[in-house]
Amino acid sequence: MHTSWGLTIDAADPPRLAAFWADALGYVEADPPDGFETWNAWLKDIGVPKKEWNDAAYLSDPAGQGPTLSFLKVPEAKTVKNRVHLDLKVGGGRHQSPKKRRSRIEKVVEKLTVAGASVQREVEQDGALDHVIMTDPEGNEFCVV
Repeated sequence: MHTSWGLTIDAADPPRLAAFWADALGYVEADPPDGFETWNAWLKDIGVPKKEWNDAAYLSDPAGQGPTLSFLKVPEAKTVKNRVHLDLKVGGGRHQSPKKRRSRIEKVVEKLTVAGASVQREVEQDGALDHVIMTDPEGNEFCVV
């Protein structure tokens, strides 16, 4: 039996982190629950205090293929390395020429750096760029491959 799943990311500022990942992945804000015009209308209806309305953000793949992403506000800061991370597969695979892969990876790394990510290190394999380890605006590790 298939299990539907989504990924939840703890955040200090869910709307800001969701905006970064929407840009990085080409995702969009998820539609509010059925019967509601907006997320705020749903939050109001279920009794969530207005001061908590920015404590979460939700994204979905506009093509309906990828998992949903939820960003939930937590009080504690990130303290250790992620045990799970995302790989943004933009290089085209090792069957591509090293020059083409490097160009594709560097283009995305530049875009994400402008959007608030940080480069941690580049990883080479057989003398060619294999992937770049980055962190999002809140320090969560991910790779551009």
